[in-house]
Amino acid sequence: MERLPISERWFVIVNPVAGTGRGLEDFPQISKLLRDNSIPSDPVFTEHKYHAVELTVSAVNKGYRKIIVIGGDGTLHEVVNGLFIQKAVRPDEVLLAVISVGTGNDWIRMFGIPTRYSEAIRAIREGKSFLQDVGEVTYEESQYKQKRYVANVAGSGFDAFVIRRFNHLKAKGRTGRWLYPFSIVRSFFTYKSTGVKLYVDDKLVYNDLLFSLAVGICKYNGSGIQQLPDAVADDGLLDITLIRPLHWWHIIFRLRKLFNGEIYQIGHVQHVQGSRITITSSPDIMLEVDGELLGTTPLEFGILHRAIKVIVSKEFLQE
Repeated sequence: MERLPISERWFVIVNPVAGTGRGLEDFPQISKLLRDNSIPSDPVFTEHKYHAVELTVSAVNKGYRKIIVIGGDGTLHEVVNGLFIQKAVRPDEVLLAVISVGTGNDWIRMFGIPTRYSEAIRAIREGKSFLQDVGEVTYEESQYKQKRYVANVAGSGFDAFVIRRFNHLKAKGRTGRWLYPFSIVRSFFTYKSTGVKLYVDDKLVYNDLLFSLAVGICKYNGSGIQQLPDAVADDGLLDITLIRPLHWWHIIFRLRKLFNGEIYQIGHVQHVQGSRITITSSPDIMLEVDGELLGTTPLEFGILHRAIKVIVSKEFLQE
């Protein structure tokens, strides 16, 4: 059989350590499903942090225009950032799909992509695509301004503190589905709220102690929490959820609201939308983007409207 041109083949970026090793363990099964569904693919395994960024840039420069991510939200984050680093084509000229093997899997929830491999691959075969917005954030790291692109949700304050604890436990060799919930509970009782100023479209909308702040394109983070339940992925707006200082009893009897889209019914939670966001704090607070811990405040967010093309479920397009 004649080999298809590179532009018609899928470049497959596999994170072997995603999902505590599921990326490597399940790849033979996923590879067989791709072949069975006549999806021509060229797989490459990541070997270190940020390798997916390098692989994405190289693939696009070689002529690939379709990329499958076999990994979690962090691997997707790297691939999206690679799309904006390369200069061969516009990012939205590359079709992006995800077969999720991670632990959080929050991005796929937004677009109705199943975790079952056969169903995720069926979505790829069906080829339903969607142009989603992408956030961009500048932050400080080692006294230098840096920039990243946000495919899902960025968090600051408590959210980033949880990621730091979670990464610390993973570095010590801890694994399991309990690890992230445990990090949330432990962090809740040790994190201290910080004075924050938040400007949205040049208007000061918050100036007080703040516990948590999430800014994003999609609805979900923290392994299924709907922290941004009103987010629409192509409306040209960033959704922002602010959580003021609160005690454990404010949450414990309202836990369901964190997962069912009713978070804004909790009295300490506020919702804002805008296209330009500036955040300062005293002292500085950390930033995480798509589950990756980065630098600190001051932060500046902007939005790129309908900037990347992604495979979604046909059910998502029918909503």
